[in-house]
Amino acid sequence: MMKTKILAFALGTVLALGMAFAGGGGQQTTAASEKPVEFTFAYYDNATLPFKSDWLTVQTVDKLFNVKVNWELVPTSDYTTKTSLWLNSGVNVPDAIGYLPVTGEYATLAQNGAVVCTSDVGNWTPHFNERVKEFGLQEEVDRLKLKDGKLYSLPSLFDKPFYTSGLLLREDLLAKYGMSAPKTYEDLYNFCKAYKKDNPSSYPFTLLMGTYLLHRMSQPAWDISLHLNGAGGSRVLSWDYSKNAYFTGATSSNYREYMRFWHRMYAEGLLDPEMKEPIDNDVWNRKMATGTSIATFAWYDQIGGITAASTIPGFKLNMYPPPAGPAGARAQPRNRTSNGILFPIATSQKANFEQIIRAVDRVFFSKEAATLWCLGVEGQTYTMEGNKIKYADSILSSADGIYKTMQLRYGCGSAGSQFVWKFDWEMTKYDANYESINHTVASMPGAIRPIPPVPKLDDRGAERASALMGPLFDTFAVWDDAFLTGKKSLDRDWDAYVAEMNAKGINDYLALYNANL
Repeated sequence: MMKTKILAFALGTVLALGMAFAGGGGQQTTAASEKPVEFTFAYYDNATLPFKSDWLTVQTVDKLFNVKVNWELVPTSDYTTKTSLWLNSGVNVPDAIGYLPVTGEYATLAQNGAVVCTSDVGNWTPHFNERVKEFGLQEEVDRLKLKDGKLYSLPSLFDKPFYTSGLLLREDLLAKYGMSAPKTYEDLYNFCKAYKKDNPSSYPFTLLMGTYLLHRMSQPAWDISLHLNGAGGSRVLSWDYSKNAYFTGATSSNYREYMRFWHRMYAEGLLDPEMKEPIDNDVWNRKMATGTSIATFAWYDQIGGITAASTIPGFKLNMYPPPAGPAGARAQPRNRTSNGILFPIATSQKANFEQIIRAVDRVFFSKEAATLWCLGVEGQTYTMEGNKIKYADSILSSADGIYKTMQLRYGCGSAGSQFVWKFDWEMTKYDANYESINHTVASMPGAIRPIPPVPKLDDRGAERASALMGPLFDTFAVWDDAFLTGKKSLDRDWDAYVAEMNAKGINDYLALYNANL
């Protein structure tokens, strides 16, 4: 607690000095003739979109904003561990950390003085403030505040939610088997079953990012959200949209029936056993392109790359609206705010603290930044014809499609660096088919529901939640894998599993969450 008070005092002192030098907190700009502001930024490095230092966006950002960004690359598989270590130890921490939520352990760390309170430095983030106002997101941003009523990040901002990822499967095979697009998960099972019968060595359904993506995409159709997708960062609790309260999703009948479906897929050889761990992007791409697998959860922009790699006559891959489970047709929940940028408390102790905050604000939230990270550079990646965006011919003709080409070649559209998302701009990167799918999903009642609220825990509550979550999640993860693979029975072993979760304090965890909504 003493460390927290010292850090809070240090931050308060620096803030006071910064406000004085800024003339009471007014906007401060950096002239092009001034020395560039240098800062280190932790980047969420996705294996499907590996960071490249020669991306046009990366090469342009320093010159455009008079900064020097030192990119600290952390693989997605290590991101939680690495960022937790940084914030807990305060050793060799970057100046800013991208793509993090302020939930669970991060909320605990924030309220224990490990993270800068961004609402305290709101006068230094004029571009973020402007985007929030432009998109009408103040209420959504306010929901991210913790128990003390303060904000501890600069979250990603979306003007509208949209359906970017979901069920991808072989449209040409639907026609071959005389099947319609799957409306339910049973339809998906029957489709995979038909292909398995003709191709015994195949695993019809595969995944790139393992169990994490399986749960993320399919659990909402059973009205649960667990594992790394646990509602409110809980990992073992889920949100009841009808009661506006949390429930013990990990021990619910919803979860039990959910696992029955996927265990059946696994037991019958319809679910790729390798998907339990993240599969290399090239391996996953090859499985889909060669017909080893015919269905997956992925992003629409990945269709082009798989199609280009396939030599199968008539190969046609498409994305479909979310199939229905017992709770209806549900895509993953989406807010118009998402994982954002955190500043470790060590940043507040630097002499150029204010300059770093203002630089990060410019680099990721200004109008120029929104354009750069989404569209690239005018005259190189696109031109304007009136109000219409026209992409360069080399992008339009790329076999990977506009979106993936913009990502891979130029670094546009990466969640690790793009924090302002405009629906109309994003739609220009896709074809008429994708636009049609989005309109279809938009017309499906409740297909994309909002992400549940995060409980506003004080320091003690956050510490208690973190202490409970660790053992609960470790236990759940072991049983989750066992239920999926059949090492444990959903009938014979279910009561033992529930008893173990109860003994680990899942009901105390639930009470803590619901008491702090």
